[in-house]
Amino acid sequence: MAAAIDGVLPATLQELVKKSKVLVVGAGGIGCEVLKNLVLSGFTDIEIIDLDTIDLSNLNRQFLFHREHVGKSKARVARESALSFNPDANITAYHDSVTSTDYGVNFFKKFDVVLSALDNRAARNHVNRMCLNADVPLIESGTSGYNGQVELIKRGLTQCYECTPKEKQRSFPGCTIRNTPSEPIHCIVWAKHLFNQLFGESVEDEDISPDAADPEAQEAAAEAKDTGAAGDAPDGLKEKESEPATANGNIVRINTRQWAKDCNYDAGKLFNKFFNEDINYLLRMSNLWKSRKAPVPVQWDTLLVDGAGSKGPELARQTHKIWSLEECAHVFANALKELSAAFLKLEGNDTLVWDKDDQPAMDFVAACANVRSHIFDIERKSRFEIKSMAGNIIPAIATTNAITAGISVLRAFSVLQAKWEQCKAVYARLRLNGRNQFLVPDAFFPAPNPNCYVCASDPAITLRIDTKRVQIKAFRDEVLIKTLNMVNPDVTVESTGSILISSEEGETECNEQKLLSDMNIVDGVILKCDDFFQSYELSIIISHFDAERDDVLFEVIADKNQLQPKEEKPEEPEAEPSSRKRAANGNDATDDGPSTSKRSRPTEVEDDDDDCLVVEDDDDAEEKVQESVEDTVAAATNKLTVDCPQKTATKRKPSKTLDDEDVEDITEILDSSDEEVVGPTKCKRTKLEETRAGEVINID
Repeated sequence: MAAAIDGVLPATLQELVKKSKVLVVGAGGIGCEVLKNLVLSGFTDIEIIDLDTIDLSNLNRQFLFHREHVGKSKARVARESALSFNPDANITAYHDSVTSTDYGVNFFKKFDVVLSALDNRAARNHVNRMCLNADVPLIESGTSGYNGQVELIKRGLTQCYECTPKEKQRSFPGCTIRNTPSEPIHCIVWAKHLFNQLFGESVEDEDISPDAADPEAQEAAAEAKDTGAAGDAPDGLKEKESEPATANGNIVRINTRQWAKDCNYDAGKLFNKFFNEDINYLLRMSNLWKSRKAPVPVQWDTLLVDGAGSKGPELARQTHKIWSLEECAHVFANALKELSAAFLKLEGNDTLVWDKDDQPAMDFVAACANVRSHIFDIERKSRFEIKSMAGNIIPAIATTNAITAGISVLRAFSVLQAKWEQCKAVYARLRLNGRNQFLVPDAFFPAPNPNCYVCASDPAITLRIDTKRVQIKAFRDEVLIKTLNMVNPDVTVESTGSILISSEEGETECNEQKLLSDMNIVDGVILKCDDFFQSYELSIIISHFDAERDDVLFEVIADKNQLQPKEEKPEEPEAEPSSRKRAANGNDATDDGPSTSKRSRPTEVEDDDDDCLVVEDDDDAEEKVQESVEDTVAAATNKLTVDCPQKTATKRKPSKTLDDEDVEDITEILDSSDEEVVGPTKCKRTKLEETRAGEVINID
């Protein structure tokens, strides 16, 4: 071990390494490499936590795991493998979620440094808050494809992980997906949900049957019931005879998977169910089609009389061709045959997992999406285009993980010695930048955001919310827990001191089904939120708005100035050269740092490490609006030559602005995919704009 051999490390650092206590959060692609590096560097007191288990797909890049470890705890197997490098090391493994209440601020306080190797934003947000409150340095790292980053987060010195809000991802109401699609992505999402309904892990929110709870359909559904039309609902939509049609607004549905099994996965019956009977049922919801073009059902017998699926394999290879309706039916039949055969071979409750690289799974989604697009008069797409839209991902690269993990441990050395100036963020890139740099450090630490709702001295946000439609329970679950990443929030009304939400079980259960407006939570009311577990307090200023049917019901605004229209700044004729942050590519830029945004995410966070990582259009390496404008002006003026004998371009002092050949942009990368664009942006200097990956879609 390096620390055990005199002369390998400086004497002071050698002692610090031996005495330090380190926490590694995440035992995936980066976490395995970090743990290996720590042990080989001589660290002997290490704790590692990860909730995930080892999957076969992990073995190509997580080298502490082998085939015999598949299905076992990542943290525990990583510990066992790391001990083979140094049996004398004291490594404690936790097969658990880092967001569990067992790991509070006091747990984090016992460490000298925390190394984060997570791949999802919610867990990162939580670890960020724990380390801020425990005042423990956090080394945050992440990779995506061939790009990687490492940055230090230290209270009072740097931006925290949540200092800059991210652009919200596009999300669609479930009724839009099930009833009234209007874009190709709506049909693609529906097709992926159908795959899960038949063969994958079924989720209630992903039901593909027509949604009679759609507010627009309520009147028509009531009329249909009065006339007895509801009795003609297609299979899978039959109502229970012993109950009212909509006790909670939804039709009681028969299990689609079981029905398909009972039909022996007959292609014609399934096709007619999804693309004829369900569509006819939608047509009876007449209110939906008053201002929209009505869908046109498709009948299996009119498309394929015989030889169903015989042309499927040949058509599936034509990835750039937009299939006709008949060709989609062939591909559908062939894919259904292959998927059902694979599904029936599974044991117990095992299911198939949709993968864009799985031929029949991708064929099934492409065919179903295009048939549904035809029905709703939406532009059809080629299989290649649908694959891109349905699987917006980048593969994880083992070498990038190794490089990033190595930098993380080097940063840990600097942290232990309190050499903060040597802890600036570092970005790994696939190609050399204009200065022949592969590993590009930041010029300086980005200052903490004074408006950050996590690390500011008096954190506060404005919450635009429809108080007449949001219930207390939804406010707690969707806003406080999923969006603001609290764990056990308590909420009181500042003006009256009344308790709105309590973390004590059952204390405020009677409030859960009430609307915010029913509890006098209206425009201008200030709520005081406290999460004892996270040692986190936040003031929420309510700003009511009347949301339209398809609008999101709330929006978190960390900076009150965002509520006001922006005033354009007059362009200055000359800009003084100033100290500006150097982006990963060498450009002058500001690193806004990652943060939270509204997402549909489960309360309990699992630290996954998948074969492919979801890309979320990171804003971490894009410039802030105002500084981007200033930098552009500065860059332009610095390149000017003045036709004057006293001042010529050759006599100017070197500017901090790079030459054109040095200018490239880089996107800051996080393991999960992360992240996104800050607020409304006036201009962006990026040469990668045209090739940026598409958006990731979440469904409400």
